[in-house]
Amino acid sequence: MTSRRLVLMTGAAGMIGKQLQGYLRDRYRLRLMYHRTVLPAVGDDEVIIGDVCDLSTVEKAVEGVDAIVHLAGDPKVDATFESVIANNIRGVYNVYEAARRHGNPRVVFASTNHVAGWYEVEKTYVTPEMPVRPDGYYGASKAFGEALGRWYHDAFGLPVICLRIGSYLDRPGNVRNLSTWLSPRDMAQLAWRSIETDVTWGIFYAISGNTRRYWDIADTERVLGYEPEDNAEEYASEILAKA
Repeated sequence: MTSRRLVLMTGAAGMIGKQLQGYLRDRYRLRLMYHRTVLPAVGDDEVIIGDVCDLSTVEKAVEGVDAIVHLAGDPKVDATFESVIANNIRGVYNVYEAARRHGNPRVVFASTNHVAGWYEVEKTYVTPEMPVRPDGYYGASKAFGEALGRWYHDAFGLPVICLRIGSYLDRPGNVRNLSTWLSPRDMAQLAWRSIETDVTWGIFYAISGNTRRYWDIADTERVLGYEPEDNAEEYASEILAKA
């Protein structure tokens, strides 16, 4: 049991975190960081309660881990500037800085498609290397997280994988989701591939293998070895009939 990698997951009670830990538990030992909502520990889970905005707390959480899946933050697309400054910008800085101080464990950063959301407004197909065009404070805060991760990688050798997450849902619910859906099991695959890859830096779109996608996942497949299991097209006739 102790030979398995120890993975810290921040934001473990969030929509992604509470499902993702179930997928990853058989593969890794988990150290789960909660803030207000605390879920029951399972098996050999380690639990830490604290605020990602507090650097000393994050340092304690990071000590001794092999990788970090950083999910904590304000996930609302219309989040206020004040909220993203505290929860997203301060939070991601604390994770990178704590990792730098404690052996450079790999960081998998939960970024968002909203980093380049303005391209979607203009109906433009997007690849990861295109200049960022956020569609709000939330997207801009995640763009900061990507840029800061690049600096920590270049300056300190910190391995950082940024996943631009699409519409994380159990199943697609509307016409947009036919392009943007990310299923829980595809998210789990992206997480473990990001943890186990030899690649030390990259920005990758994180969606299922949707036929109608307008975010490019070619690098996600080629570089990370991602093999999506789900495709929103399976739900297209049902969704379009309702629309």
